Amino acid sequence: MRDVLGDIAGWYAAGETFGLATVVNTFRSAPRQPGAAMAVSAAGEVAGSVSGGCVEGAVYELARSVLESGQAVVRRYGVSDDDAFAVGLTCGGILDVLVEPVGPAAFPEFAAVAASIEAREPVAVATVVAGPGRVGARRVVWADRSAGSLAPGEPHAARLDAAADDDVRGMLAQGRTGQRHYGREGERRLDDLAVFVHSFAPPPRLLVFGAIDFAAAVARVGAFLGYHVTVCDARPVFATAKRFPEADEVVVKWPHRFLEEVREDAAAGIDARTAICVLTHDPKFDVPLLEVALRTPAGYVGAMGSRRTHRDRLARLREAGLTGTELSRLRSPIGLDLGARTPEETAVSIAAELVQFRWGGSGRPLTETGGRIHAGVRGGAGTGGGTGAAPDGPR
Repeated sequence: MRDVLGDIAGWYAAGETFGLATVVNTFRSAPRQPGAAMAVSAAGEVAGSVSGGCVEGAVYELARSVLESGQAVVRRYGVSDDDAFAVGLTCGGILDVLVEPVGPAAFPEFAAVAASIEAREPVAVATVVAGPGRVGARRVVWADRSAGSLAPGEPHAARLDAAADDDVRGMLAQGRTGQRHYGREGERRLDDLAVFVHSFAPPPRLLVFGAIDFAAAVARVGAFLGYHVTVCDARPVFATAKRFPEADEVVVKWPHRFLEEVREDAAAGIDARTAICVLTHDPKFDVPLLEVALRTPAGYVGAMGSRRTHRDRLARLREAGLTGTELSRLRSPIGLDLGARTPEETAVSIAAELVQFRWGGSGRPLTETGGRIHAGVRGGAGTGGGTGAAPDGPR
């Protein structure tokens, strides 16, 4: 829903009711992940996508039908035993899509959800998608409050809502979207009731250190991948917003001191989704910076440099007291081996490594692999391993 928020917030503010289609479950090589959304206005305008084009026509017609009936439905699209291609999902995947009416009357909490997303306040929407009760019943959960109910008007609603609140807050803290199952009264040992939890956590952070041309390219590709990008350098003449227009913020501070401040700031935070790219290429900056970085919970810490630079850096870090376990977290030389040479190509190799770790890919050409194309999530960081090289070597 984040991707279509600009459109649907305007429709909602105008008092319109629209159809919102959300992927709530996937099987095999599904083209989009749970949470992908498409909205259809009362006038027939479309925003977003649930499948990259495969089933949009069918979902559009279903959304129009839901707008007429006012009733939420869940529909499965993809390969079936009776029909080789039920609606043209030629990738061989299967999608479960929830289509629901959204408007001031149907979803009174939507404005608060939209405001939280805009303010980067974590919020999750839990919606009944199968089982006893009403499909489409929803509860909105924040860290400190909740609204709505998964079983409105039912005597067991409080028990079910309380059980869901605990689980949803745990998923929200990890930025996870997916399904949870309960008994009718919230029993966790049963799976009668399926609840889709759509978490809207703040975007993951990408901290780029070193205000060089490679950093500008990494900031651009990081923003494209959905990271909140910060560029930091101690030199004010280089660390300017004009040189890094795609960055969300540009900070002029000694890198290791800034990172220490971020590590101690619970609100700004460094978590397993955070990626740290050290592109300073200068021992007086990168060694003290990596001392801090490798002792944070960041999921990815990569550093630019040749293999000789890397060996020298490791020696300096050992002298500084870092353990073998801490040093094993360092991805250096940074990026995947793509043969990259320019700043833009190098940024692509770094981005490829981030994507590889997020989904657990091999980094090999798909023509050389077999089995499923879309693997499950391997790590929480959205970032990680592989080999690469510095600007002075092939990538």
